[in-house]
Amino acid sequence: MKTLFFLALILLTALALPGAEGKVFERCELARLLKRQGFSGFVGRKVADWVCLVQHESGYRTDAVHDNGSSRDYGIFQINSLYWCDDGRTPGSKNACRISCSRLLDDNIADDIRCAKMIAQEARGLTPWVAWNRFCQGDVDPYVRGCW
Repeated sequence: MKTLFFLALILLTALALPGAEGKVFERCELARLLKRQGFSGFVGRKVADWVCLVQHESGYRTDAVHDNGSSRDYGIFQINSLYWCDDGRTPGSKNACRISCSRLLDDNIADDIRCAKMIAQEARGLTPWVAWNRFCQGDVDPYVRGCW
């Protein structure tokens, strides 16, 4: 009986931990959030550019990780461990955003937003993101159609 009680307690505790898992954003949910966070016109780009970037980089998933061999990309914006975050595994990481890469994998994207804006500001645009270069040149308005 004691064992059953402790198992139930462990299960309830695990379920109650907030922010322990990633989130998959809905397209318009993300568009509205990015608009509220000042992405409209930021570095000369539309919210639609950012939504396109996120769709093709992470599929709107905050827990996305992509291994590039010598470094990894983390989170909804796929922020790289060589330059922007520290994953404890990438030799010579610059960690310019001063953040642990693991913090980019939860459902709170406030720190992801700060880092993504830093990257875009330094580059004066979205060119550091391969997916934006490949998929988001041209008409990106369909990425936010019906969201406002």
